[in-house]
Amino acid sequence: MARVITVAVVDDDRMLLDGMRCWLRQVPGLRVAAVAATVSGLLDQAPARPAPPAPPADVVLLDLVLRDGSLPAQNIRRLRAAGSRVLVISTVPDRHRILAALTAGADGYLTKDNDLPALVAAIEQIAAGGSAHSPELAFACAHDDHPDRPRLAPRELQVLLDYASGLTLKSAARRAGITPNTAKDYLDRVKAKYQQAGRPTYTKTDLAHRVREDGLDALHR
Repeated sequence: MARVITVAVVDDDRMLLDGMRCWLRQVPGLRVAAVAATVSGLLDQAPARPAPPAPPADVVLLDLVLRDGSLPAQNIRRLRAAGSRVLVISTVPDRHRILAALTAGADGYLTKDNDLPALVAAIEQIAAGGSAHSPELAFACAHDDHPDRPRLAPRELQVLLDYASGLTLKSAARRAGITPNTAKDYLDRVKAKYQQAGRPTYTKTDLAHRVREDGLDALHR
């Protein structure tokens, strides 16, 4: 029997909450476990048994900015500490907010204009232990202007993510449709850019650390 993914939604727009609950009920394999206007409200609903309290859901869809004045990064960290994975949803693809959400531990970021299949795909990827790749995330990382995070070209980013995830150089090159020598050139450029940013990077382990530090693993399928 296929596992059912439990989903919770935190948003202070009542119309969106009701709509999201109805929307997701149409999807086989998903179950809406709870909805709330705040993270505190959601966590208060978590079952007390067994101790410690069970996670509110496998995946929480979290509105980025809530009217209770709570900080997005704090909300993300509280949900992760409770045992849930987090998909941030927002009305705007603001790259600074996206990168801050990833740094805080979010597993993905979608804008609210995405359709149901895109949302379901993101939920399934996150529930399976992966991350939700989206155009919003790719845009944010490609235009990241933080002084200690190098700006990587799309191909450099693709090879970095595949290689740092555990693939061999040949496998990473094959996925990108390039030769191993070209893939090595991309990785050398990535290392040089990190060096210029004051973050020496030499080995595959170093590259994996940089991916995690910069929240880039949320871009990897």
